Amino acid sequence: MKYYLIAGEASGDLHGSNLMKQIKASDSKAEFRFWGGDLMQEQDKNLLVHYRETAFMGLSDVLLNLNTIRKFLKKCKADILHFNPDALIFIDYPGFNLRIAKFAKENNFKTHYYISPKVWAWNTGRALKIKRDIDFLYTILPFETEFYAKFNMKVDYVGNPLCDSISNYDFNNNFKADQQISRPYIALLPGSRMSELKHVLPTMLKTIKNFPEFDFILAGANHIPNNIYESYCAGYPVKIVKGLTYDVVKNANAALVCSGTATLETALLNCPQVVVFRFSKLSYFIGKLLIKVKYISLVNLILNKPVLEELIQDEFNESKIVSALSKILNGPKRLEMIQSYAALKIKVGNSGASERAASLIVSRTLN
Repeated sequence: MKYYLIAGEASGDLHGSNLMKQIKASDSKAEFRFWGGDLMQEQDKNLLVHYRETAFMGLSDVLLNLNTIRKFLKKCKADILHFNPDALIFIDYPGFNLRIAKFAKENNFKTHYYISPKVWAWNTGRALKIKRDIDFLYTILPFETEFYAKFNMKVDYVGNPLCDSISNYDFNNNFKADQQISRPYIALLPGSRMSELKHVLPTMLKTIKNFPEFDFILAGANHIPNNIYESYCAGYPVKIVKGLTYDVVKNANAALVCSGTATLETALLNCPQVVVFRFSKLSYFIGKLLIKVKYISLVNLILNKPVLEELIQDEFNESKIVSALSKILNGPKRLEMIQSYAALKIKVGNSGASERAASLIVSRTLN
């Protein structure tokens, strides 16, 4: 069978690669065509567009790239018609994927959505578009089943694929020695998009001087060129380690984490953390009007309480970071956070999400 997948960012590439691996295990004749990244390309070479070309974030970033996005939409539609897949699989990335889903449904393609868009956070009206254009929806957060039930939608909760990624990861037991790390350190996870680096990394770096007893290691994304990181980090005593985020986090004493999937990964790796984020002023203003959830980090959302301190926009400053980090490097707040992580793991469930989702997709495609 022929499978067309669309992922538009690093997390989607990770989950897409695991899904492709499991689809191949269930369908030995699987053919792929996809938008994604390096990890998906390790599973199959038939990559059309790399997500580094399409990772626009925030309203202002989208507005500045409208013509480029229109061209990508046109290219994607034409390619789908040419490839004529048996199953079209969307992976998060809702701004782009929901537009393609409407087109796909109008052209009678079977549509699957793996990793639901976060419509429960804002723009809940998108749930109606999903109901209209998506045949099968696979969710990865436990509270999403209840949310979609409000729209009379039945979804398949398959568990969280991050559990798969972590359980399948080949951790380096000699990581510190191999990286010549001799002191305790704090990890910096500034996100995988250029816009996140711009808004987040400079403030992270300003914090370093306040913790002379710790080293700092920046967990870099492979798709971002070294010179970009080096330009931001010039003059700061920070070590850049690319492509080894799980090793960096697992061995860290604490982490500063840009809000996103990485907050859940950091929690599942038992690393105490502070969540940070800064939008452009326009995106923040509009977001304040539209966002409907109490928290921005997945850990706090799943547990429905403020386990992690979230420093957003003006709260994301040097003095607030110093205060928040100091609380989790030692003392009761650190222990409390790690204990909450244990409860989180129970809620999220065991590994096997990719296998469960792939099995459902393949069976529904073959039948």
